[in-house]
Amino acid sequence: MKYHTTIFNQLLKMLPRGTFEQEVARRGANRYTKHFTAWNQLLVNLYAQASGKKSLRDIETGLKMQQNSWYHLGLTNAVRSTIAYANSKRPYQIAESTFYHLLGKCRDYAPKHQFRFNNPLYTLDATVIDLCLTMFPWAKFRKRKGALKIHTLLDHRGTIPSFLVITDARQHDLKVAKNLFLPVSLDSIIVMDKAYGDFAWLYSLKRRGIYFVTRAKKNLQYRVVGQQQVTGSKGVLTDEEIMLTGFYSRQNYPGKLRLVTYHDREHHKTYQFLTNNFSLSASTIARIYKARWQVELFFKWIKQNLKIKTFLGTSKNAVLTQIWTAMIYYLLLAYIKYQTKYARSLLHLTRIIRECLFKRADIIDLLNLSLRKAQRVRDPCCEMTLF
Repeated sequence: MKYHTTIFNQLLKMLPRGTFEQEVARRGANRYTKHFTAWNQLLVNLYAQASGKKSLRDIETGLKMQQNSWYHLGLTNAVRSTIAYANSKRPYQIAESTFYHLLGKCRDYAPKHQFRFNNPLYTLDATVIDLCLTMFPWAKFRKRKGALKIHTLLDHRGTIPSFLVITDARQHDLKVAKNLFLPVSLDSIIVMDKAYGDFAWLYSLKRRGIYFVTRAKKNLQYRVVGQQQVTGSKGVLTDEEIMLTGFYSRQNYPGKLRLVTYHDREHHKTYQFLTNNFSLSASTIARIYKARWQVELFFKWIKQNLKIKTFLGTSKNAVLTQIWTAMIYYLLLAYIKYQTKYARSLLHLTRIIRECLFKRADIIDLLNLSLRKAQRVRDPCCEMTLF
């Protein structure tokens, strides 16, 4: 049987090692380090994500059981006190930088979104990660509650996060969005809920050549200046061109807007959508907003399948390091799925890799196996036999 390195080592080879080491050198993260380098720290944290380990003791025990694979990983030490110290002291920005470098590779293989138009499509939203206030006092949210908030710009081309900002949970979604220069191109469409409905900010997107689709608030003040005929559009009640008439809103957004009224027959609800895109059909505008649900599924997936709800350290740096490492692992899974055109779900791919993390096999061959067959994969080495 042909010799292969471990599945875990093949995962590590997909990371941008060169740019990682440049970032480590720029920050001096390996200064005074003898054994447990920044690269060792990253691979140990990725191992925790891939194997589903919940504590430092689990990580230490699991790695010690795989010492015969340390040579291929370049690992020489895996003591929990060393891991905890590195996570609390080495700047989390190293993992953040690695995430964005890996993101560029994923975009090259990500499939197109489900719509026929060619405009890049994004969803902007945020989710809250609850923390125990007594263990994480720096993350105070309410009087007796701690939390962090992950602000995400989700790219519908491949359902991958193209931009992430992690703040304390007291930061309002809109306030964070206003302070960001979103990395999107001209003609992009950004979908968002009513929390982002600030007309001054929406007008700034319009001036940048960016389209937006959002929900209209109930107290919206406007006058109709034009109307498009609705023919054969299921669920679309009206399609109007409007001008805002509120004292502040008309100053903040002096241009025309499009107001689409849509009735959801399945849930018996009527919605009103605001957009500055006048070229797409009204039914497409409604479908675009419905696609915003993909970001909720993304948040649900990472909370259920990545280790971002229980943490290995209590310092802010340790928590952020773990979150950014979790997102790196998500990109690795997406990269494998899209490059190999893996037909099954991301969850199934996660389970396959978890079962075979230290098996010596080609990762491409492994993807063609069912979960039950993957569990029976053995290393291509001689087995010990008792007589």
